[in-house]
This record gives sequence, C-alpha cells and structure tokens, in this order.
Amino acid sequence: MGVSLYASRREKDTEDYFLAGRNLTWWLIGFSLIASNISTEHFVGMAGAGYGSEGMAIASYEWLAAITLVIVALFLLPLYLQLKIYTMPEFLEHRYGSKARTLMAIYMMVAYVGVAIAAVLYSGALGLQTIFGTNLKTGIWLIGILAGIYTIYGGLKAVVWSDLLQGAALLLGGLLVMILGLKAVGGLDHFLTTNQDKLHVILPADHPEIPWTALLFGIWIPHFFYWGFNQFITQRTLGARSLKHGQNGIILAAFIKLIIPFIIVFPGIMAFQLFRSQIASGDQAYAVLIKELLPAGLRGIMFAALFGAVMSSLDSMLNSTSTIFTMDIYKKYFQKTSSSSNTVLVGRIATAIFVIIGCLLAPLPAQFSGVFKYIQMIWGFISPSIVAVFIFGLVFRKAPQSAAVTAMLLGVPVYGFFLWKLPNVAFLNHMAFTFIILITVMALITLFKPLSEAVRFEQSAIKVESSRLAKYGGILVILLTILLYIYFW
Repeated sequence: MGVSLYASRREKDTEDYFLAGRNLTWWLIGFSLIASNISTEHFVGMAGAGYGSEGMAIASYEWLAAITLVIVALFLLPLYLQLKIYTMPEFLEHRYGSKARTLMAIYMMVAYVGVAIAAVLYSGALGLQTIFGTNLKTGIWLIGILAGIYTIYGGLKAVVWSDLLQGAALLLGGLLVMILGLKAVGGLDHFLTTNQDKLHVILPADHPEIPWTALLFGIWIPHFFYWGFNQFITQRTLGARSLKHGQNGIILAAFIKLIIPFIIVFPGIMAFQLFRSQIASGDQAYAVLIKELLPAGLRGIMFAALFGAVMSSLDSMLNSTSTIFTMDIYKKYFQKTSSSSNTVLVGRIATAIFVIIGCLLAPLPAQFSGVFKYIQMIWGFISPSIVAVFIFGLVFRKAPQSAAVTAMLLGVPVYGFFLWKLPNVAFLNHMAFTFIILITVMALITLFKPLSEAVRFEQSAIKVESSRLAKYGGILVILLTILLYIYFW
C-alpha cells in the first residue's frame, strides 16, 4: 500500500488518474494483468473445481485464455490505442453511437459491483475464515476498506504498482504450496499416477460443467469478453506507453497464464488426495492445504500473498467501475464540461460508494455451489451479447446501432431462458446458444436496415507500431498451449 500511495502521489488530471498518464511499461502491464485476474476466486474457486469433478479440465480457462491474449495483443489493441479511448463502452460509441455506449456502461457497472467485486470480497473473506477463523463479515469489510484506501487516492497507477508486488508474491507463494504439496503426496510421478482420473482436460460431452463441446466454441465467449472487451482488464493496456509496450505486456501475461493451473489446480487435486475427509466444500480445499502443509511463518507469508491477491483484483475492479461511471455516465450526461480536477474527485467519490455497495452484496455468492462457477455463470447474462456486438461490428461495418442495442437487450432474457429450460446443460453451452441467436438477430437487422455507408473509425494522429517480439512470442504461446493439451488429453 505504501509503494502504491507513493507511486501515485502526483496523479492530478483525468489521464493520470484513470490511465496512469498513458505511460505504463510492458512489465508493469504484464504483472498487473495477471494480478488483477488471479485472485482468491481462483485459489478458492478454481482449486475447488480441481478438487471436484472437473479436475484438470478447469485449466482450459487459463490455457485458452493465453491464446485469447495473443489475439487481443495483435489485432484489437492497435485499434484501441489509435482511438485513444478511456473505456470499452466508449469504443461502442465510435462504432455504433451513444445508446450502445450507455447500455454497455450500465451493464458493466451492475456486473462489476454485483458479481465481480462481491465474489472477490466473499472469497477473500472465506479464505480468512477458513485459515484464521475470522468472522466472514469482518473479513469482507476489512478487505474492502484497505483496498479502497489506495485505489481512491491513487487511481490506476496505484493499482498497477500494488499489482506488481502482490502478483509476484502470489506466484511465488503458489509455487511454494505446490512444491510442498508434491512432497506430501510422494513426488510428481506418484501424484500423476495416483490422480490420473482427475488429470484429463477433455471431458465427456455430457459433463455438466466443462464438456469437450464447450471447448470448441462456448468457452471462447467469456474469454474474448474478459480479455478483449472488459474494462477491468483492458484499462491497463489502454494506459500503455506505446503499442509495443502494450503488446509485450499482454504476451508476458499469456506466458504466465500457461503455468497458473500448476500452482492452483494441482494443489486442489492434492487436497482431494490428502485431506478430503476434512473438507466439506471444494471451495475450502486450498485453504485447508495451506493450514495443514505450511508451518507458522510460511503460512503467514502465503496468507499475505492471498490477501494481496484479493486486493489486487478488487482495486482493479473498483478503479474500472469508477472509470466507466465517471467517463461514460457522469461526464457524458451530467457535466460535459467538467474540469479535470472535478472529474478526478467524482471518480474518487464513486470508488468509495462502490466499495460500500460491494461489501453489502458480498455474501451473495455463498448461495451458489461454488464461487468460480458463480462468477462464470452470472457473467453469461451479458458476455455473449457484448462479444456479439463487438465482433459483429468489427467485421460488418454497416451494422446499425439498432442491431447492437437489440442484441444487448436480448442477451439477458435469452441466456436466462436457457438456464431455466436446460438446467442440466453446461452454462458454457448456454453462452454458445445465446451468442448464435444474437449474431443471427444482428445479421437480420443489418440485412434489412444497413447503414448507408460503412463505419470508418476516426483515429487520432498517434503513431502505433506493432511489436515483432510480441508476434513471435504469441506464436510460441500457441505452440506451448497445444503441447499442454496433447500431454493432458
């Protein structure tokens, strides 16, 4: 927190506060992407999925995300930086118009506060409760207030510097738990032999969570939404010093994503092998492993890493929610001529309000069977429509605003209908069905009411030059991902 507050001590105008002055270097971007993404919903939820019926198949969320990151770096980021946008809803205004921008902004704010922030607060507090016996509500408010302090003060620069330190601690702590876990189960060879039934990444087509059919299509929808069109993630790439720094940072994150399953999913499987009699719910698997395997001292270090992981995701979500509210709602509809200092003040007040709302809603994920499943399933109400609107609009430049607005309004009831009528079908397939219907609707509207001229993006004079290193690094990421799938088939 001290480093974050010091690094952001000169943040004054809107570009400084919301995009770190557009001066972020590649290594800050890479670690910030990972630290923002990996939190206790992974150590609680993903390890819990590894403990349960999904096993190693849950790793597909990480490995296929690495490929998605490569595509974002090479094809989407150049356009974003040329447009000099602050938010992803702002991009929709460039492509479609103000109604599409506003609708996406409202969706994202509701989802961040009610789903993402609540889930991170709950999973972090659950970890504290399992390891130390902390009261759940006390843990929620403690995490929220601490992360809120430096996020309110320093904006994005405070966020990325905290992410750098907390992300490094998180990866090292996770590696330590994995090594001690392998030692406890008798070594890597014994672990692989004993748990063969949990080490398959390809599951039957009728599996309720991750059937192999979902890997062909359905899982790409949340991936492209999360990594390509999601303010919470893209904001640090929008603040890149240059396109090269942005692309190299994303490729660094893609390489790290390839190792995440080994330090999160493997321990979940180890917990099943070693301590299943002590674990009432899969969400407790990682915390029980820490409690049983790590001695005093090391347990405290891992606790600090997990606590940092919670705050690194929470601060990013708070900053992104505040940015969307300030730039897409307040400045557009309430105070178009707002001064830079006043805009920053509004952003800080909004952050504080979102902290309070998130803490009040944090117990909600406890009503579901698993925190990771809760996050992925609930995002399905908006992710298929947003992915459809972005991709269709980029490919078909004559698609009108009515097509985008209709798709976003239809996304919620269509996905809800599939959840209701097909409860035994994996929600990733629900996303795929929803996406196909929305693309069809957009195509029909475009066919009958196309724009008279294809949309041309009004790009700024900023010169962007792609990174050759990122291109070759992206090819290597894809090859490594293929090799991992072949091994764990």
